[in-house]
Amino acid sequence: MSGELISSYLVQGACALLVFGVGAHVLAVVWRARMDISASRAEHRIRLRTLEEALATATARRDTERGVVDGSWSGTRKFRIARKSTEALDICSFYLIPHDGKALAPFSPGQFLTFSLRLPDRAQPLIRCYSLSDSPFERQHYRVSIKRLGPPPQQPDLPLGLSSNHFHNNLKEGDIVDVKAPGGSFYLDLEQRRPVVLIAGGVGVTPIFSMLKAACAADYGQEVWFFYGVRCGAEHAFHEEMEECEAQHSNVKLRYCYNKPSDEDRTSNAYHFDENVSVELFKRILPSSNYVFYICGPPPMMAGVSEDLLAWGVPEEDIRTEAFGPASVKKTETSPRPAGSEEFTIQFARSGKSLGWTGGENLLEFAEKNGVVMDFGCRAGSCGTCLTAIKSGSVEYLRKPDTQPEVGSCLACMARPTSDLVLDA
Repeated sequence: MSGELISSYLVQGACALLVFGVGAHVLAVVWRARMDISASRAEHRIRLRTLEEALATATARRDTERGVVDGSWSGTRKFRIARKSTEALDICSFYLIPHDGKALAPFSPGQFLTFSLRLPDRAQPLIRCYSLSDSPFERQHYRVSIKRLGPPPQQPDLPLGLSSNHFHNNLKEGDIVDVKAPGGSFYLDLEQRRPVVLIAGGVGVTPIFSMLKAACAADYGQEVWFFYGVRCGAEHAFHEEMEECEAQHSNVKLRYCYNKPSDEDRTSNAYHFDENVSVELFKRILPSSNYVFYICGPPPMMAGVSEDLLAWGVPEEDIRTEAFGPASVKKTETSPRPAGSEEFTIQFARSGKSLGWTGGENLLEFAEKNGVVMDFGCRAGSCGTCLTAIKSGSVEYLRKPDTQPEVGSCLACMARPTSDLVLDA
């Protein structure tokens, strides 16, 4: 091989090495640039997700605030029953649309509607409250889901539930009902964005399911555990809707408890646990107790779970229970006044009765015990139905009412006397 040819090969090889070296450098630069772009995109996605969550929260908050002026109303408003739908054994949903065709007032997930029902055999309207069971982002209708109540198993001679049986047996699609605007202080705060545990028993699922649907619609982002206790699959309401929530949202975890499952339930694997919803179950499943707990169900269940959560170290302000009924009032009662400790004279001016109150019950319970008829709805200071004028005397409250009564009036379901009292009842 000639010297010139060898020199040519050496030059070509040197050039190739030079080109390779430059190419490797360029490749490294391009690779680093791509990694920077990838990281930038990931950061952008995180920022976009945060912005979307903030936007959803702001929208929900705006809608709640606008409810004061947009679509809200005072007194009662007429709604038409657009549809009835069976959800489970003895549970029927009623879809309500405004009879006047105007907008619906926004509501917070967990709140309720108050109905003024005219029954054929009653001179006065029957006032009852039912939780909204759909998402507040559903703006075409309100939905309440009502369980038909029979007499208690231990007292079969007692009458059927008046309002629930009226809804099931007498009201049909196209009928008109009188409704007060949404209210109540038991609701999921979409702005807080804290991990939550939603706990429902029986028909107490209605406000809890509204919270679940709202969290999904708002892309809540935090852990959402949902525990639902019923006797068997026949009593399991909203089953398909619940499954859709979990399938579409990775942060949602559903757990069903059947304490008396049927053979069909066992075969179909329709539930997760053959036991009651309990804090012992939470301890086995939840990674910690660092959640906000929302509870609605039968009074013994709410009281038991609340007490056990406190014993587990959950702060009282992170245990939130439905405000309907005496059970929740007793849980928050302050400075109890033992029966027999004091005696005041309570005069019911319109009924013409003057009675001695010796402590214990609230004014509504005292009136009922003595045959004085007083309107009521929620029995927990939320709906304002039992508002009664005070002609003379003073009262105190078992807990702070959700709405402040007018001067010179009291909410009988929450009040007890602190002096002799004359009521316009």
